[in-house]
Amino acid sequence: MSNSHSICFLLVLLFLLQNPSATLCHTKGLRPGRHYSGLGLSINRTQIQNSEQQFMRWVDFVGSLKHSVFKTAKNKLFPSYTLHVSKNPAVADFATIQEAIDSLPSINLVRVIIKVHAGVYTEKVNIPPMKSFITIEGAGADNTIVQWGDTAKTPGPRGQPLGTYGSATFGVNSPYFIAKNITFKNTTPVPAPGAVGKQAVAFRISADTASFYGCKFLGAQDTLYDHLGRHYYKDCYIEGSVDFIFGNALSLFEGCHVHAIAQNIGALTAQGRSSMLEDTGFSFVHCKVTGSGALYLGRAWGPFSRVVFAYTYMDDIIIPKGWYNWGDPNREMTVFYGQYQCTGPGASFAGRVSWCRELSDEEAQPFISLSFIDGDEWTKL
Repeated sequence: MSNSHSICFLLVLLFLLQNPSATLCHTKGLRPGRHYSGLGLSINRTQIQNSEQQFMRWVDFVGSLKHSVFKTAKNKLFPSYTLHVSKNPAVADFATIQEAIDSLPSINLVRVIIKVHAGVYTEKVNIPPMKSFITIEGAGADNTIVQWGDTAKTPGPRGQPLGTYGSATFGVNSPYFIAKNITFKNTTPVPAPGAVGKQAVAFRISADTASFYGCKFLGAQDTLYDHLGRHYYKDCYIEGSVDFIFGNALSLFEGCHVHAIAQNIGALTAQGRSSMLEDTGFSFVHCKVTGSGALYLGRAWGPFSRVVFAYTYMDDIIIPKGWYNWGDPNREMTVFYGQYQCTGPGASFAGRVSWCRELSDEEAQPFISLSFIDGDEWTKL
């Protein structure tokens, strides 16, 4: 077997070992469609040749690096190379973030940093499943902003509504993603109460082992789609009105500022755990909840929804009941909603619904550290 073929085999094997099995997609809007052309009986040979050529060019690039294939696959902490995105052509490798992502190999196994210089980037960005180990690093969340304005009812390429899933300004589908010091924004204004199709996602993460540091997520209804996987949010700012942190991920929010801009009644979370067998949920530790309107801490989007707030300051906007059963009393018997040593005028447990919990030290322990998301190792990568 030639050296190039051996490298190909090892890289594909490493990729299969590192990627988790496929997970079902849970969305509040339309699910991404699957489109097949014919029955797959004919194959475009030119496309295959182009794909093979692209892959071999990448193999040659990896071979030029000063380490072995195995070290390449494990090189997640220190970047192999850095790309620059800027409005200034003199310092830029690319003018848009999507162009920088598109320049990477179809299967990426080395840490790549994409530095996004100060500016407002009006573009819709998507990272496909096999482009792992990407870091997006801004010049400060107030200085680097990525924005777009789609909603769930925005027509897609085929004229059908995008749905909540497709409305995201920035969508990530690959593991080991990191974002630092950047703002993700959906420019859609706060919808009127009862408006239909106004879900407008600023950021969607649909992959395992993702970390966010010093980022801002700005939107109204359904701002942050914490879709699938284990995620860590550190010192982030998240703003919205209704269900503005939602999904069925297993996520820890530490030191984050959550700010409501609801005009009337809003909800902070809509956690989508649908089975007692699913190890998912949201935990907010040492966070702060402020804003306007009247705010539920969460709505039971999933019948086994799970959310915990610990050591968190809550402003007086919190509705005394705290939680809403999504109009289904049966969910009151299966959800897990808890508070632990929270402070502020909205943290009083006296008026809470009977089916939420004031946690003891022992009950709170699993939710208040990185072990909640098995993050002791992967958050350092």
